Amino acid sequence: MIDTHAHLDACADRPSAIIRRAREAGVERIISIGVGLESSRETLAIAQREEGVFAALGIPPHNADEEGNLREIGDLLLEEDVVAVGEAGLDYFRDYAPRETQLRLFEKQLGLAAEFGKPIVVHSRAANADTLDVLAAFEGTVVLHCFSEPHLLPAALERGYYVSFAGNITFPSARDLRVAASQVPADRLLVETDSPYLAPQPRRGRPNEPAHVVHTVATLAETRREDVGELVARIDANATAAFSLP
Repeated sequence: MIDTHAHLDACADRPSAIIRRAREAGVERIISIGVGLESSRETLAIAQREEGVFAALGIPPHNADEEGNLREIGDLLLEEDVVAVGEAGLDYFRDYAPRETQLRLFEKQLGLAAEFGKPIVVHSRAANADTLDVLAAFEGTVVLHCFSEPHLLPAALERGYYVSFAGNITFPSARDLRVAASQVPADRLLVETDSPYLAPQPRRGRPNEPAHVVHTVATLAETRREDVGELVARIDANATAAFSLP
């Protein structure tokens, strides 16, 4: 089993303890996400010392004031354990940064993904039209992380994007997300925790961690009326393809 999106550097416990619990739960691989220069450095360090952990490095829209650090993050993308650029994208729900800055930063990170031949991990919230417009010219692999915008789904499926679901799909109120999950082709489905955020319903109100991805997988299997073991195998294969994992 794999957790395709966790922020190990942001979790309260030591990464080694979190990874041990993940393995006890059957989670063998984790993609840890850097969100800015210092976070990216720490995330890469974790990936370099922990077996089965890989790194995605970038600047999310909330941290768009770090645009000036993008060149240094680009240098880190050369490291062997880095498998993606991101998370990057647009967030018009919280608007922590000016939209023009978010757009410019997103476009620059798409440029890095194209330059280094890596997938882009996309954060999109309340910015559907602009997200699709910016991605339209990108010819690489796109992963829509923590998918929470059902109106994005038709275009995502048409363009062949990977769609990753997090713990919020387990919430009783998340009926629209579960409907969306039932419509994603088997070869485009991914799963994540977004640790330490968005703990699934059985752990809601407590810090999230990669071991808890099992709850999200269970909900996906129930929603899609699939065998859990077969779904795990399919998601693992999808992640291996999407991120060119060993």
